[in-house]
Order: sequence, then C-alpha cells, then structure tokens
Amino acid sequence: MSRNTPPPIFLQRAGYRQRRIRDAAKLLPFLGMILWAIPLAWVHGDATTDVGTAGLIYVFVVWVVLIALTAFLGSRIRADGDQTDASGQGGDEAPR
Repeated sequence: MSRNTPPPIFLQRAGYRQRRIRDAAKLLPFLGMILWAIPLAWVHGDATTDVGTAGLIYVFVVWVVLIALTAFLGSRIRADGDQTDASGQGGDEAPR
C-alpha cells in the first residue's frame, strides 16, 4: 500500500526568499519617497548653517543608495520560470 503524502505545509526556502526579495523590491519606491522627504523637515531658521548644500548631498547619496539596492535586489530575483513550488507550479501568479 502506498500512501499519498500531502504536500508540505511550509514553503521551500528558495521560493520563500524569492517572494521576500520581490516584496523588498516593491517597497523601495516608498522607502525612497520617505528618505527624500526627510530634508523637508530640516530647520532652515539659522542663516549661518548651509542646509541647502547638505540637503543636496543627502538627496544624491540617497539616490545612489537606492540605485545600489535596486541593482542588488534585481540580481537576486530569478525569472518566473525558475520558481516552482512542491506541486510543480510556479508561485502564486495566475496562469497566463
């Protein structure tokens, strides 16, 4: 007698990591908006401090960091065809 074993409850590590990497990539634009809004809250009251230059440098540093994060996450994401779960179907996407 052979038993039909149910599919595993837990996701495979590779599939789980791919979903989390894709989620992180989807959140990057919102992270960028929040980080770019920070210089708007800086106080401009004292004329001796040069917040404009510091703000400009900050914006470009954030821009470079976002580009680096996007490149890193983009290199870690596999194509949809490479991702399969235990049932042999690819992820949670709808069939095409």
